[in-house]
Amino acid sequence: MVCLKKPDKPKHRAKILAKLSQKFSKKYLKRKCALENTSSGVFFIWKKGVPMSKTPEIFNIIDKLYASASLTRQELRFLLDNRDGASDERLFERARAVSARAFGKGVFLRGLIEFSNYCAKNCLYCGIRAGNAGAARYRLNKEEILKCCENGYSLGFRTFVLQSGEDPSFSDEALLPLVSEIRRTFPDCAITLSLGERSRESFEALFAAGANRYLLRHETASEAHYAKLHPPETRLPSRMGCLRELKRIGYQVGCGFMVGSPYQTNDDLVTDLLFIKDFAPQMVGIGPFIPHRDTPFAAFPPGGLEITLFAVAVTRLLLPEVLLPATTALGTIHPKGRERGVLAGANVVMPNLSPLENREKYSLYDGKICTGDEAAECIGCLGRRLSAVGYELSFARGDAAGFAAD
Repeated sequence: MVCLKKPDKPKHRAKILAKLSQKFSKKYLKRKCALENTSSGVFFIWKKGVPMSKTPEIFNIIDKLYASASLTRQELRFLLDNRDGASDERLFERARAVSARAFGKGVFLRGLIEFSNYCAKNCLYCGIRAGNAGAARYRLNKEEILKCCENGYSLGFRTFVLQSGEDPSFSDEALLPLVSEIRRTFPDCAITLSLGERSRESFEALFAAGANRYLLRHETASEAHYAKLHPPETRLPSRMGCLRELKRIGYQVGCGFMVGSPYQTNDDLVTDLLFIKDFAPQMVGIGPFIPHRDTPFAAFPPGGLEITLFAVAVTRLLLPEVLLPATTALGTIHPKGRERGVLAGANVVMPNLSPLENREKYSLYDGKICTGDEAAECIGCLGRRLSAVGYELSFARGDAAGFAAD
C-alpha cells in the first residue's frame, strides 16, 4: 500500500499515478488499483484482490488521540494490533508536534550516576539481580558520588540522577547526608533518585533532605505478567503502593515499562498505557527488553525498535507534557535508537556521569552503549546527533509542568 497527499482537485489523480510510476514497475501499475479519500486527507492505493488495509481507520484513531489525549482500551488494542509503517509514521508525526508544542526543539540533559550495583532483589530479567554470582559488584562512596556531581556541573548538567540497585548498605543513615550535601553544594540543580522500593518514611526523609524526583519503573501493570518476571516475594501491589506514596509526598514521579519482555502480550501493553494515562506521572521511562546472559531470560529475544517507538509516541500523545527519555536501551538495540526516540516524541537524554571503571559493571542488560565514553565526549556526540535530526540539547533543569525549581 502507498500513501499520498490528497490532491486539491480530481484532475490531479493523473499526476499521482505519474508519481507512482517513478517508484513502481509498469507491470505493477497496469494492475487494477483502488483509490480512497479518507477523513485524514490521504489516498490509499492497493492491488486488486488484496484485502483493503485498515490504515484509514487507524489514522482516524490516531487523530482522535492527538485531539483528545485519550483512547479506550478497545481503540488502543486496535491501534496496536493493526499498526503498519504508514500508521506508525502518522503517529510519530503527531507525537513530534505535541512534544514541540510543549517543549520546542530542546531535549533535556540529565546526568546519570550509577553508584551501586548491589541489589537485594532477584528480578528475572536483570543483570544485577542478587542471584547473579558472576556480577562484579561495586559501591561508590560519598566523596566519589560528589565528584561525579562536580564533573557534571562543570559540563552544564543541572539534573543529577542517582541510581542503584536496592542496596541495603545505602540506608537512610547513608543517603540522607549525601542528598543534603548535594542540595547544599548545587542548589540550582534537581536531584532525581532511582533506588527501588523503600518505606514511606524513607521517601519522606529523602524528600525533606532535598530530593526532587523519583524514578520507579513499574515494568508492567499486569499483575499476571508481573508474576512471570519476578520471584514470588516481589509483588506488583507493593510497587504501585510506592508510586502512590511518592506522588502524595510531592515528588516529580516517574514510572515506566519494558517493551517485548518475556510473556508480554498486546493486552499487557495496553494495560501499561492505560495505567500511565490514569496515574499521570511526570516522567515515563520506556525501553525495549534486552536479555542479559546471566539471567533466567538469557535466551529470550530482545524487544523490537518499532514497537518500542510506538509505545513512546502513544505515551507522548496520552500525556502531552510528560518528561519522556530516549533511553540508552533504545540506543543499544539500534545505532540511531535515541534519535528515533526523539523523533517519536521523547524529550530527555541521560548521559552517564559514573566513573569510567564502573560503568560496564552496572550491566542491567547485555551490550549497553557508552560505557567507555567520557561524559564530555558523550555530550558532544549527543549534541551532534540531535542536531542532525533538527533538535538541540537543553541544559535547563527541565522540571515537570506545575513544579517550580526550588
